[in-house]
Amino acid sequence: MQLDLNLLTALDALLEESSVAGAAERLNLSAPAMSRTLGRIRRITGDQILVRTGRTMIPTPHALAIRDEVHHLVQQARGLLQRERELDLAHLNRVFSVRGHDAVTAVIGPSLTTAFREQAPGVSIRLLAEATTDTNELRHGRVDLEIGSTEPALPEISHDTVGHDRLVAAVGPGHPLATGDLTAERFAGADHVIVSRRGRLKDPLDDLLRQRGLRRRVVASAPSSTAGLYMAAGNELVVAVPEHMCAPTIGMLGLRVRPLPFDLPPVPIIMAWHQRYDNDRAHMWLRDRIRDALAFYERGE
Repeated sequence: MQLDLNLLTALDALLEESSVAGAAERLNLSAPAMSRTLGRIRRITGDQILVRTGRTMIPTPHALAIRDEVHHLVQQARGLLQRERELDLAHLNRVFSVRGHDAVTAVIGPSLTTAFREQAPGVSIRLLAEATTDTNELRHGRVDLEIGSTEPALPEISHDTVGHDRLVAAVGPGHPLATGDLTAERFAGADHVIVSRRGRLKDPLDDLLRQRGLRRRVVASAPSSTAGLYMAAGNELVVAVPEHMCAPTIGMLGLRVRPLPFDLPPVPIIMAWHQRYDNDRAHMWLRDRIRDALAFYERGE
């Protein structure tokens, strides 16, 4: 039997998008052409692959079982065929998905979009919020790169520590903590908003206060650093945020930054990606642009 290997690329797109229209757009095909391709895949595999439920389509159990292997095969084939080719940014057509802390994505977003518009006009990026739970999206290929503060546990996930930041207290210019020594007692005596994407009302700073026999009042939690800073700016609240990554928002809101009264280690900024992209030239170019953007803010420029 002669097998059209282009069907693997189509199958990969169909399983990633769970949509004939979405897969067609991704591969620059018409919807009818992709529908015919799905029909061919169904005949070859003897499986429906995608089935309709209401207005959406969901993968069959067989499709779920082969999804990761199909994606891996497609990436291997691309790497094999393109390994020795020079990266042609002007004609690169690709969509990157990057997940990270909101402060980090706010920092890298302007720099990346400038680089894409000037150097790679066919490239787009999806900046995604941090997940509330651990995911395997790097392994599955649904996310190209993650930026966080924890080294990945899976051996097939490559990573690089691209910088460090430190937590600071941010307050409005009229807040009592904006001047004078910021002691643990003064810090604990203020009203706080904490940043928690899970909506928690405690964080490790509460443990440090408890060791000193102190407690603080947490008025609210915010899902992102940006939201927390806006809440601090509009109320007499304190919020702890990464200093360098939040510098643009802190400056725009006119907030004051104070060192925390604790001996805290620097917070690492770790970039992680699946090892299948180790030698992918376009992915390497993306990683370099992110390093440049983060280094700029880490230097406080």
